Amino acid sequence: MKFSKKSLGQNFLIDKNIIKKIINLTNIKNCNIVEIGPGYGALTTEILKLEPKSFHIIEKDFELFSKLKFKFRNDKRVFTHNKDILKFDLKKILKKKLIIFGNLPYNISSQILIQIIKIKNLSTMVDDIVFMFQKELGEKIVCKFPSKNYGRLSIISNYKLIVKNKFLVSPNCFFPKPKVNSIVIHFKPKKKVTFIKNLNNLEKVTNILFSNKRKMINKNIKKLFNKKEIEKIGNINLSNRPSEIEPNIYYKMVKIYESQK
Repeated sequence: MKFSKKSLGQNFLIDKNIIKKIINLTNIKNCNIVEIGPGYGALTTEILKLEPKSFHIIEKDFELFSKLKFKFRNDKRVFTHNKDILKFDLKKILKKKLIIFGNLPYNISSQILIQIIKIKNLSTMVDDIVFMFQKELGEKIVCKFPSKNYGRLSIISNYKLIVKNKFLVSPNCFFPKPKVNSIVIHFKPKKKVTFIKNLNNLEKVTNILFSNKRKMINKNIKKLFNKKEIEKIGNINLSNRPSEIEPNIYYKMVKIYESQK
């Protein structure tokens, strides 16, 4: 019998058709795999059938970790970590030809995504990222400019990732059933990105400008830039709201912000 902990946002994927659909998004054979929050290992088991080179499982729940460690004890490809992903140093297990899977806890899924985006040299290490999100959050990640869902999350995600594929998942595919629909998103890291030294600065710039997202940017932008620097940005209307500014302008702002230092 499966038990879930509300505090950890656990909803276990049990639908075999959805599991098959997820693993068919990318080529797993001879790749290195990381799975975040594997639960009882339903997805893990199917991935292992496709002959990955190595498999690192990161599970915060000690009881689940213990079950997974026992379940895969004879498979030398599998390394099980009883860790909180937000405190785990992924650099220790990064290898080339890496694919990251995750049915992410809804309460920390955006934080996990940003943690992955912050990996240095992401495109040289990671081939594919396949994550499941709450539908409402997923739409904020994949939306294009301009749209009602466009905001900080899409700007930060769009900086390093392109969306290759996505599909919705019904609550009926989980135990226990969540109250919302989910979405699986398949990302590919971009090979070339606009040069930003530190992604924390993109977070800071977007955070300040979106702090009053219904208001014009003319006041908040002055918290970041002087008059000359605003002129350098070019092609920006200070009477615009933050959601009316395209991603490339935000990346340019960050480059100017970083050049101040």
